[in-house]
Amino acid sequence: MSLLNKPAPDFSLINSEGAKVSLSDFKGKKVLLVFYPGDDTAVCTKQLCSYSSGFEEFQNLNIEILGINKDSVESHKKFKEKYKLNLNLLSDPDGKVCKTYNALGLIGVNRTTYLIDEESKIIFENTVLPIFYKDKDDIMTSIKSLIS
Repeated sequence: MSLLNKPAPDFSLINSEGAKVSLSDFKGKKVLLVFYPGDDTAVCTKQLCSYSSGFEEFQNLNIEILGINKDSVESHKKFKEKYKLNLNLLSDPDGKVCKTYNALGLIGVNRTTYLIDEESKIIFENTVLPIFYKDKDDIMTSIKSLIS
């Protein structure tokens, strides 16, 4: 079931630094929610490194990036440090947020991305097979066409 043009469900999760982060903390900003299968895996690493390397470009568009999967806070911390990621990585160990955002599949977390606008409405959604991903340029092209 599509969440497009619906209010984004609020949530609170713990990030890689051990701090509680809620979607509502970003009211008034755009948020790119990036659900991904696992830390330190080949495709996920390429995807998140791509977004991290374009972090300034996202920030120039007033977009915060939140990466979410079921991995532990400690796993996120190691992954973030290893690749020097400047993204907020959130742990959803029981998968409740992943489920709420239709990002759970038969074998775990799907590669699903949502853009939420300043009023907390979902204005973009994309799901691809775990072996694929949209890199920063692909996502940026989609985002710019929506917000310009």
